[in-house]
Amino acid sequence: MADAYILGIESSCDETAAAVVRSGEQIISNVVFSQIATHQRYGGVVPELASREHLRAIVPVVRNALAEAHATYDSIDALAVTQGPGLAGALLVGISYAKALAFALEKPLIAVNHLEGHIHAVLLEERQKGNHDLVFPVLALVVSGGHTHLYLAEQHNQAWTYRNVGHTRDDAAGEAFDKVAKLLALGYPGGPVIDRLAPHGDPTAVKFPPSHIKHPDRRDRGAGNSGQGGDDAPPRVDFSYSGIKTAVLRYVETHGMTSAIEARRARLSQISKPTTDDYLSLCDRDTLNLVASFQRATVADLVEKTLAAARAYDVATLFVTGGVAANNELRRRFEEQASLEGLPVFFPSRPLSTDNAAMIAAAAYPKFLLNDFAPMDFSAEAGMPLRGAS
Repeated sequence: MADAYILGIESSCDETAAAVVRSGEQIISNVVFSQIATHQRYGGVVPELASREHLRAIVPVVRNALAEAHATYDSIDALAVTQGPGLAGALLVGISYAKALAFALEKPLIAVNHLEGHIHAVLLEERQKGNHDLVFPVLALVVSGGHTHLYLAEQHNQAWTYRNVGHTRDDAAGEAFDKVAKLLALGYPGGPVIDRLAPHGDPTAVKFPPSHIKHPDRRDRGAGNSGQGGDDAPPRVDFSYSGIKTAVLRYVETHGMTSAIEARRARLSQISKPTTDDYLSLCDRDTLNLVASFQRATVADLVEKTLAAARAYDVATLFVTGGVAANNELRRRFEEQASLEGLPVFFPSRPLSTDNAAMIAAAAYPKFLLNDFAPMDFSAEAGMPLRGAS
């Protein structure tokens, strides 16, 4: 079959992105416009501001992606856009623009689930390296600021199926990183800052108990999930990060750290782009130990529960993807622990760990082969589940 060039568009949160990908396995261009500077002063993403920034950026970002690919609107074979999950207003910007382009160009339009995109970010880069021999079934941990999910992924000819076998009951892991960083006046986004500071602290200084989830998840009750139940079915492997976030808050209160945090917040507000040395100069030993202990406990929970699921479901391959997959300690711990069990683990590169459009175009390619095109009346789904997962 002839090569297919797909223009992907991603606008689910605070990155406006466009990319051209050939046949799901070669990135021709990948352009990302980040809104970090806009949201930094608020310590998190403000949905209305995100939508406005997408409106300003989407036309030049798409044009830049086409220019870098030496492509034109007419030379692409199809368009792909994120339908959800994400911020409703942000999603609608990308969807509206993609619909208009598809209509004007008379090109097929493919709606893509953002979570599937993260899984295909790993596949895209492995195929780009020439690795076409991944063994199934695959267990994929999608871990980011908005998601902590475990999926069993299978490929049947060109069609992909996904079965959700675990999710967070409350905060996503990346959300916990960002909220702890905000509490400690370490800026936004907080995950990368914590990752850089953690090696300078003692990860055993603060004891965080592991999360224990005893009650059944109400989202898994009822007949809608029959077929996975039964006494012999492998257990779900669920996560929870609200508890450790609260534990950090209590530690701050009981150890009198509030005044130092406020002083750090004031000092950092005067530095436009703080470096690691700036943060280190403003963090005392208690803060560095707390950061290191928090990261160690969170990473250990992700690794232990994911590997427990891998054993329970007898998987052949492990994917770890999403924004938190860029964390250095997470990668190291997964590589160490998975290798002890003889389980190959794959990560996307750091640029493809965070939100991007190359992963959306890659996930669209199997749908393109199946002529699985979106009707023009489809809309954003802020809470969109990954289809085929229950």
